[in-house]
Formats: sequence, structure tokens, C-alpha cells
Amino acid sequence: MKMGGWLPVTALRGLLPLLASLCLPVTAQAQAPVEDLTSREQAIQRSQQKTGSAFRDLQQAQFEAKLAEQDFLNAQDAQAAAQKQADEMKRQLDAAKKALDAARSKVAQARKRYDEALGGVDSAFQKPPAK
Repeated sequence: MKMGGWLPVTALRGLLPLLASLCLPVTAQAQAPVEDLTSREQAIQRSQQKTGSAFRDLQQAQFEAKLAEQDFLNAQDAQAAAQKQADEMKRQLDAAKKALDAARSKVAQARKRYDEALGGVDSAFQKPPAK
């Protein structure tokens, strides 16, 4: 498993809700009562809130992209290892097929020699005995 910094990727995913909850109380405290503000101040505050929210979204997206990249790299490593193993298995299969073909060829040659020898025995039995 690849590591994201000093924590495993799965542990980092578990921190997402905690990180989000830590960000929320800070923004709640920064808000002033709306009725005390001028329209310009209200616009500034809304803009700042939108900016803060967009920044948190950006950070969340960057974090998720980092996790997705780590997942991709892990999957790529696993695929490479699987391909290496598949190549080795193919090599073993080819070697076993070659050995099987050689063994079958030896069986055919031995059967031919046996049949020839058996034919010689049959021929010998068909000849009249020597007197």
C-alpha cells in the first residue's frame, strides 16, 4: 500500500469529516449580526463567506485528487505486478506444452519400435520350426 505522507490513504479519508468539522466553528464565530452592518459591509461579508467556502471546496477537491492519484498509483503498481505474474505463468505454460509435445513424440517413437518388435516376434512364430 502506498502512503500519503505518513498516514495510509485510507486513514486520510477518515480524517475528512474531522477536518470539515474543524473548519465550521471558525466561520460561525466570524459572523457578526447582519442587522448591525451596512449594505456594503454585508456585501463584503457575503463575498468573504463565499470566498472562504470556495477555498474550503478547493482544498477538499485537492485532497480528494491526491487520494485519487494515490489510488491510481496503487492500481498501476498492482496491474504491473499482475502482468509480470501473467507473463511468468505464460512462460511456464509454454515450457510445459513443449515438454508435453516432446513426451508425446517419445511415446510415438517407442510405440513404433514396440510394434516393429512385436511384428518380428509374430514373424518368428509363423515360421516353421527348424529341424
